[in-house]
Amino acid sequence: MYLIWLRVALVLYGVSSIAVIPDVFSGRNRWRKLVLPACVAAVFFHFVALAEMLNLAHHWVPASLHEVETSLALVLAIAFLAIYWRYRAISLGLFALPLVFLLLLLPAAGPDHAPLSGEWMRSGWIVVHITLLLVAYAALIFSLIASFLYLIQERRLKQKKVGGIFGHLPPLETIDQIAFKMLIIGFPCMTAGLLAGALIAQESVGAGYFVDPKVLLSVGMWLLYVWMLYVRNHSGLRGKRAVYLSSLVFLVALTVWAANQFSTVHRFAAP
Repeated sequence: MYLIWLRVALVLYGVSSIAVIPDVFSGRNRWRKLVLPACVAAVFFHFVALAEMLNLAHHWVPASLHEVETSLALVLAIAFLAIYWRYRAISLGLFALPLVFLLLLLPAAGPDHAPLSGEWMRSGWIVVHITLLLVAYAALIFSLIASFLYLIQERRLKQKKVGGIFGHLPPLETIDQIAFKMLIIGFPCMTAGLLAGALIAQESVGAGYFVDPKVLLSVGMWLLYVWMLYVRNHSGLRGKRAVYLSSLVFLVALTVWAANQFSTVHRFAAP
């Protein structure tokens, strides 16, 4: 049954992804009357589908690849609605909504199998670990999107362009606030999530946890995150350099994700 709700959510996200294009490029707010209701309805069906998916798997922690993709997509969709409610920055939907749609394509195509079982899934720490890291990844994605929009808007202002397809982007200050606040939200979530994961793995894996490829990459990602926050806070990093630095951290985050296939502690594998 969850596949039905997930496919309904996928269609609604598709409608939102298409409708946001004329809304941003034409500046006609009438399209927003379709974008936002469709997105809110999609989030509702998305949440119901995820709850049923996890219930059928007999755990409440996303463990398989499809479950993690579905969970991350839901966090991104909720984050988009929250940012719009706070800043009226509909422009982020140009990137966030298609990303949510793409993340749901595979989960909506068919069922998946959860590789994690046993004591891990019964541990309260695993809930903390996965939930906080999903929020951290979502915050990092939105910070990267906002950094790209900052770069576009900055170039438009320097060239004194008025109107056009990006004529309705938020002011530079607003875009910068979104990018920085997303980093501020993501950092404690990433830190606490990694610490929770360390507590779980040390009980199950032991000292081998500290030489696992994904663990080493995660530590490197955390250090890059600290450096990025330090640079932004002390040098007022903006424009191209902010995009490059955010992109570097995001690239490392993708590498950490890919390292599941080489990890003895984490792995999304078929049965």
